Amino acid sequence: MKYALINGKILNGHQDMEVETGKAIFIENEKIVAIEPYRNLDKSYQIIDLQGKYILPGLINMHVHLAGNGKPQKKQKDNEKTVKMLMSNPLSRKITYKVVSNFAKIELMSGVTTIRTVGGIAHYDSKFRDEILKRKVIGPRIVASNEGISVPHGHMAGSVAIAAHNNEEALALVDKAKSQNVDLIKLMITGGVLDAKEKGVPGELKMPPEMVKAVCDRAHQLGYKVAAHVESSEGVRVALENGVDSIEHGAKLDDEMIALFKEKKAFLCTTISPALPFALFDPSISNVSEIEKYNGELVFNGIIDCAKQALENDIPVVLGNDVGCPWVSQYDFWRELYYFHKYIGVSNRFALYTATSLASKYAGLENITGSIDVGKDADMIVVSENPLDDLKALRYVEKVFTRGKLIDHPKVKINKTVETELDKYL
Repeated sequence: MKYALINGKILNGHQDMEVETGKAIFIENEKIVAIEPYRNLDKSYQIIDLQGKYILPGLINMHVHLAGNGKPQKKQKDNEKTVKMLMSNPLSRKITYKVVSNFAKIELMSGVTTIRTVGGIAHYDSKFRDEILKRKVIGPRIVASNEGISVPHGHMAGSVAIAAHNNEEALALVDKAKSQNVDLIKLMITGGVLDAKEKGVPGELKMPPEMVKAVCDRAHQLGYKVAAHVESSEGVRVALENGVDSIEHGAKLDDEMIALFKEKKAFLCTTISPALPFALFDPSISNVSEIEKYNGELVFNGIIDCAKQALENDIPVVLGNDVGCPWVSQYDFWRELYYFHKYIGVSNRFALYTATSLASKYAGLENITGSIDVGKDADMIVVSENPLDDLKALRYVEKVFTRGKLIDHPKVKINKTVETELDKYL
């Protein structure tokens, strides 16, 4: 299909982006082939009049779990027991795969044209990625890790990660991931808010440093980057010292950690969305215990401190919303940009750049997607208002282009109760 997009206000996704007018975007098959003043075309082009609306790169969500819907729970579920049940027979596995696939489609319909998964069920993330690539189904571009690597009683062990009892088992899991043709390896180095049984230990170190090093060494030999769930300063240090390429979530940094980030050329993936309800909601709304609220505040403040320190020290920061956590829905990534602006203090422009061009670089896709440039894939979204004025404009997506394919007026079913509560913190 060939498209000529006319009368649009272009935001190209570059760090210095400004609204561009008077140009058309020409698409042939998957690619942007020209960005220039409109000219008469042959009849093979379908002309789409954007009527003065804003067109920008599709968003890139760098921290996704496709196994969850983010629906708040009145009490914690046993995720390991749930996953065992879901994977217990062929019919339930088929249903589970369909659910995972539908969650990925919701990401796309909400304007997220690329996702990076960092812990999932079985090999479903890479399986759906491959079906999309083969044009069997429609979905976002997926950078997949499949199941993460954890330890016994570690973060997400038995649900979206597998517990390794020793280095040999951990290395076998890296080899298993390679056999599934993953795009990166995910480690669960520390615990999280829901793992902690006492106040003050939400990011307790769970994975031995020697296991972190063994996995990173094997992954790097195979050409993979390693992402790590880390929610404590000790965890950040252990992760960076032993070869991790990205810190997911983060915690307050000291000078040694900042130096390690730079020495290792590592980056930070900030995730404000999942910590906010624990830290800021009244417990009668969030249904969290006193311990969970206390630890949620620690993690929330640690994530914000880490992002601010990273930016102050020229450490790259990208955005993910840890979708699947309570109160974090598959259609709500736009909120992470808004929180980045509100709590970290960056401009709307920088938040948008972070979630498009910069994210594409650290997803390994900078030559393919992330900006509106000739030669890039046509991954774009259209909104009515200018997100440089208000990032809430990203909430209502009117058109999505994914590899040049148009989805007009994408439909997303939202949870109004969740949205109403979260809107109090915008």
